[in-house]
Amino acid sequence: MTVARVNPNLLDRLPGTYGSLVDKFFNEGLTANRNLTSFRPQVDAVETEKDFRLNIALPGFRKEDIKLDFEEGKLTISGERKFAAEEKSKYHFIETNYGSFSRSFYLPENILESGIEAQFENGILGIVIPKDEKKVLKRQIEVK
Repeated sequence: MTVARVNPNLLDRLPGTYGSLVDKFFNEGLTANRNLTSFRPQVDAVETEKDFRLNIALPGFRKEDIKLDFEEGKLTISGERKFAAEEKSKYHFIETNYGSFSRSFYLPENILESGIEAQFENGILGIVIPKDEKKVLKRQIEVK
Protein backbone atom coordinates (compact mmCIF):
# COMPACT_ATOMS: atom_id res chain seq x y z
CA MET A 1 0.00 0.00 0.00
CA THR A 2 1.33 3.42 -0.96
CA VAL A 3 0.65 6.49 1.11
CA ALA A 4 0.23 9.62 -0.98
CA ARG A 5 0.45 13.12 0.40
CA VAL A 6 -2.67 15.19 -0.31
CA ASN A 7 -2.26 18.80 -1.36
CA PRO A 8 -4.52 20.79 1.06
CA ASN A 9 -5.02 23.51 -1.55
CA LEU A 10 -6.57 20.94 -3.88
CA LEU A 11 -9.13 19.95 -1.24
CA ASP A 12 -10.43 23.53 -1.09
CA ARG A 13 -11.23 23.40 -4.80
CA LEU A 14 -13.00 20.03 -4.79
CA PRO A 15 -16.72 19.92 -3.99
CA GLY A 16 -17.55 18.18 -0.72
CA THR A 17 -20.73 16.57 -2.05
CA TYR A 18 -22.60 16.16 -5.29
CA GLY A 19 -25.06 18.83 -4.09
CA SER A 20 -22.27 21.36 -3.63
CA LEU A 21 -21.04 20.54 -7.14
CA VAL A 22 -24.51 21.33 -8.53
CA ASP A 23 -24.68 24.51 -6.41
CA LYS A 24 -21.29 25.58 -7.71
CA PHE A 25 -22.41 24.99 -11.30
CA PHE A 26 -25.53 27.16 -10.95
CA ASN A 27 -23.86 29.87 -8.85
CA GLU A 28 -20.61 30.19 -10.79
CA GLY A 29 -21.48 28.79 -14.19
CA LEU A 30 -18.95 27.35 -16.57
CA THR A 31 -16.92 30.48 -17.16
CA ALA A 32 -13.34 29.35 -17.58
CA ASN A 33 -12.11 32.90 -17.07
CA ARG A 34 -14.07 33.76 -13.93
CA ASN A 35 -10.86 35.07 -12.31
CA LEU A 36 -10.68 37.67 -15.06
CA THR A 37 -13.88 39.46 -14.01
CA SER A 38 -13.88 39.64 -10.21
CA PHE A 39 -12.24 38.19 -7.16
CA ARG A 40 -12.14 38.49 -3.38
CA PRO A 41 -8.75 39.48 -1.94
CA GLN A 42 -7.60 37.89 1.29
CA VAL A 43 -7.76 40.04 4.43
CA ASP A 44 -6.12 39.72 7.83
CA ALA A 45 -7.83 41.65 10.66
CA VAL A 46 -6.09 42.27 13.97
CA GLU A 47 -7.12 44.17 17.10
CA THR A 48 -4.66 45.71 19.54
CA GLU A 49 -5.30 47.82 22.63
CA LYS A 50 -4.95 51.02 20.60
CA ASP A 51 -6.29 50.16 17.14
CA PHE A 52 -7.68 47.76 14.57
CA ARG A 53 -5.51 46.76 11.60
CA LEU A 54 -6.49 45.35 8.23
CA ASN A 55 -3.96 43.88 5.80
CA ILE A 56 -5.36 43.19 2.33
CA ALA A 57 -3.35 41.13 -0.19
CA LEU A 58 -3.40 42.94 -3.54
CA PRO A 59 -0.41 41.67 -5.53
CA GLY A 60 0.12 43.37 -8.87
CA PHE A 61 -2.04 46.38 -7.94
CA ARG A 62 -0.92 49.98 -7.96
CA LYS A 63 -2.10 52.36 -5.25
CA GLU A 64 -3.95 54.32 -7.95
CA ASP A 65 -6.10 51.20 -8.56
CA ILE A 66 -7.41 51.14 -4.97
CA LYS A 67 -10.22 53.19 -3.43
CA LEU A 68 -11.22 53.46 0.24
CA ASP A 69 -14.53 54.90 1.45
CA PHE A 70 -15.83 55.32 4.99
CA GLU A 71 -19.51 56.07 5.44
CA GLU A 72 -21.87 55.49 8.38
CA GLY A 73 -19.55 53.08 10.17
CA LYS A 74 -18.74 51.02 7.06
CA LEU A 75 -15.27 50.90 5.52
CA THR A 76 -15.32 49.83 1.87
CA ILE A 77 -12.18 48.89 -0.05
CA SER A 78 -12.54 48.51 -3.80
CA GLY A 79 -10.36 48.40 -6.86
CA GLU A 80 -9.67 46.94 -10.23
CA ARG A 81 -6.76 45.18 -11.89
CA LYS A 82 -7.16 44.91 -15.64
CA PHE A 83 -5.86 42.05 -17.73
CA ALA A 84 -3.72 43.26 -20.60
CA ALA A 85 -3.31 40.40 -23.05
CA GLU A 86 -0.13 40.52 -25.05
CA GLU A 87 -0.55 40.22 -28.79
CA LYS A 88 0.84 37.09 -30.42
CA SER A 89 0.90 35.34 -27.04
CA LYS A 90 -0.80 32.03 -26.43
CA TYR A 91 -1.94 31.67 -22.82
CA HIS A 92 -2.16 28.09 -21.59
CA PHE A 93 -3.66 29.01 -18.22
CA ILE A 94 -4.03 32.09 -16.02
CA GLU A 95 -4.01 31.73 -12.25
CA THR A 96 -3.54 35.38 -11.33
CA ASN A 97 -6.61 37.31 -10.18
CA TYR A 98 -7.81 40.15 -12.37
CA GLY A 99 -10.92 42.28 -12.41
CA SER A 100 -12.72 44.35 -9.84
CA PHE A 101 -13.33 43.70 -6.17
CA SER A 102 -15.12 45.29 -3.26
CA ARG A 103 -14.86 44.37 0.42
CA SER A 104 -16.80 46.12 3.19
CA PHE A 105 -16.28 46.02 6.93
CA TYR A 106 -18.61 47.40 9.61
CA LEU A 107 -16.44 49.02 12.25
CA PRO A 108 -17.31 49.34 15.94
CA GLU A 109 -18.43 52.66 17.36
CA ASN A 110 -15.28 53.18 19.44
CA ILE A 111 -13.05 54.21 16.53
CA LEU A 112 -11.53 57.57 15.68
CA GLU A 113 -12.77 58.10 12.11
CA SER A 114 -10.46 61.04 11.39
CA GLY A 115 -7.40 58.95 12.29
CA ILE A 116 -7.87 56.14 9.75
CA GLU A 117 -4.69 55.71 7.69
CA ALA A 118 -3.84 53.49 4.73
CA GLN A 119 -0.49 52.56 3.22
CA PHE A 120 0.23 50.38 0.21
CA GLU A 121 3.57 48.59 0.08
CA ASN A 122 4.79 45.40 -1.60
CA GLY A 123 1.29 44.36 -2.68
CA ILE A 124 -0.21 44.70 0.81
CA LEU A 125 -2.70 47.43 1.67
CA GLY A 126 -2.33 48.15 5.38
CA ILE A 127 -5.11 50.09 7.11
CA VAL A 128 -4.81 51.32 10.69
CA ILE A 129 -8.06 52.27 12.43
CA PRO A 130 -7.31 53.91 15.80
CA LYS A 131 -9.62 53.45 18.75
CA ASP A 132 -11.13 56.49 20.45
CA GLU A 133 -10.39 56.18 24.16
CA LYS A 134 -13.28 58.52 24.96
CA LYS A 135 -15.85 56.17 23.44
CA VAL A 136 -16.35 53.16 25.68
CA LEU A 137 -18.37 50.28 24.26
CA LYS A 138 -18.64 48.30 27.47
CA ARG A 139 -18.79 49.48 31.05
CA GLN A 140 -20.16 48.27 34.34
CA ILE A 141 -23.14 50.05 35.84
CA GLU A 142 -23.44 50.09 39.57
CA VAL A 143 -26.81 48.99 40.92
CA LYS A 144 -28.06 51.31 43.70
